[in-house]
Amino acid sequence: MLPTELFADNNPDFTLTGLTRQFKTNCPRLRMMLADLEVAALHDVTVLLIGETGSGKTFLARVIHEISLRRNEPFLPVACGALPAELIESEMFGHVKGAFTSAHADKDGKFVAAGRGTILLDEIDVLGPGQQVKLLRVMESGQFEPVGSNRTITSEARLIVASNLDLQPLVEQKKFRPDLYYRLNMIKFEIPPLRSRRPDIVPLAKRFIREQAAKHNVQILGIEASLYAALLNYPWPGNVRELEHVIQRAVIYCRDGVLTDRQLPRHIVACLPGPSPDGGPQLDPFGDAEFVRGSLVRQVSLSERDIIEQTLFKNNQSRTGTAKALGISRVTLYNKMKKYGIMK
Repeated sequence: MLPTELFADNNPDFTLTGLTRQFKTNCPRLRMMLADLEVAALHDVTVLLIGETGSGKTFLARVIHEISLRRNEPFLPVACGALPAELIESEMFGHVKGAFTSAHADKDGKFVAAGRGTILLDEIDVLGPGQQVKLLRVMESGQFEPVGSNRTITSEARLIVASNLDLQPLVEQKKFRPDLYYRLNMIKFEIPPLRSRRPDIVPLAKRFIREQAAKHNVQILGIEASLYAALLNYPWPGNVRELEHVIQRAVIYCRDGVLTDRQLPRHIVACLPGPSPDGGPQLDPFGDAEFVRGSLVRQVSLSERDIIEQTLFKNNQSRTGTAKALGISRVTLYNKMKKYGIMK
């Protein structure tokens, strides 16, 4: 098999194509959403993207911008959740010199810098009441004042907003303005988590393998089915971003040009998910007896392989010494080494 054939996309069911990137899917639920989103992207309307951390909101926002008529203008993301609450307003609307302690000079905010381009406000749920009022005003009239200024500026930028959380409960808890919620909720798209997009896992993995192999100058000549099986079995609490990082690790640890599940982190192979980045509910392995049985077998296999590898190392790769130390015959040791792919 030629390396180029390893990464074939096999005609995805739907592709949303921008200038520099594509959002592909084989998932019927996501295909319908993307078809509607493609229509919205062509019009000057504010789009709300809801999805778990790592599900692809920023990537999809960039595709929306690249499809729109503003594609040749700037795309500027604002990570609201990464900013101190007191600086979010300055980041969006700018400030004048002396507006606050560290304001040593005038600064344009993203609504000015974007011009007629697109602004992505990520984690919009962290905005305070005053910031929500100003955002609603910008959405309705395009007008705002920089922090510390009485000068009214009119923005021509298009707005895309994103959140890890459903906003309706925040409205009910009086943490989010109802009028802003209803304005945003008119054109809302919910991005399903990767665990609900199983048909997309292998194509995404192929894409990340191709990208990471090029980035790290690693030649990939083959991919064993065991790698894909492990990826498909794992629930991916960190979504697409977690998958990308796992593939990066696998690629850089690939020594012989063939990717297998042995280059994956042990918790991936054992199907033991970590905590959700959003702190949301996770798969309960004890609620599914079949999961428990499969997980236990994987853990036992991983532990046995670890023990054999460590004992081989301590005995300078001597099979006779390793078999004696483990209290098994050389034939049994040989069979187990062959089973776990640790032939020396």
